[in-house]
Amino acid sequence: MTAPIIRRKDDLQALTRAWRRAGDVIGVVPTMGALHQGHLSLVRAAKAGADRVIVTIFVNPKQFNDPKDLENYPRTEEDDARKLAPFAVDAIYVPDPDQIYPDGFVTTVSLGGVASVLEGAARPGHFDGVATVVTKLFTQTMADRAWFGEKDYQQLQVVTRLSADLDLGTEVVGCPTIREEDGLALSSRNLLLSDRARIKAPALNAAMERARGRIEAGEEVAQVLDEASLEVERAGFNAVEYLVLRAAGTLAPMDRLTGPARLLAAAQLAGVRLIDTIAVTPPD
Repeated sequence: MTAPIIRRKDDLQALTRAWRRAGDVIGVVPTMGALHQGHLSLVRAAKAGADRVIVTIFVNPKQFNDPKDLENYPRTEEDDARKLAPFAVDAIYVPDPDQIYPDGFVTTVSLGGVASVLEGAARPGHFDGVATVVTKLFTQTMADRAWFGEKDYQQLQVVTRLSADLDLGTEVVGCPTIREEDGLALSSRNLLLSDRARIKAPALNAAMERARGRIEAGEEVAQVLDEASLEVERAGFNAVEYLVLRAAGTLAPMDRLTGPARLLAAAQLAGVRLIDTIAVTPPD
């Protein structure tokens, strides 16, 4: 059964108010469309954790630094709706742009801390765009819970901090990264990879997995990360923007493995920017 596609917030809130009166737990899975199995795993988790599930599809211009990247971002609404049909979600919210950013809109939600490093430093204003649109989506959907993937690990931390700091009342739930059989993290951007680039793409995760093993075995973090970055570039990537070890949660830099941590990376491959993350666990 294909869920109704709703484009106006008043129409959406007519539903959500009725659900609230009935005592239903409302869940939301925010996306920018071009849905893949990673997104669908979030929908599956939401169906198990909420009475009513809304999937949002909105390509948010405020989180793109490069106009060409925004222009090229895949838009596949009809295909997305077909992929969602087996899950029987209660609504697909595809807001018209003026429902998110009406004429005269001048407000920006901005975070420091976890939003100021890595992606925040590499893409100025990116997390302001994320925080602003997520605040709008949480309030418009009246969601009790929201599901986000761990692949965008920094985004997950930003959204968690945002909801807590602003008392938005939405519990943020993180879900494991879904990967192809060769280790490549699923991403809508993978659709932009040429056949040749797609063959090279798994090298990023492979290098990170080897780095994790070495760090967990006690090798020097700085040397391991330098060698892993070089390995990725030798595999055919144009550049490694960062490949770092950070404390889980706070994203504070770590030069020694002293607690739960994350390897996080961003790298350019044939004009496509890929990110990935994996957990690093200290020895008992």
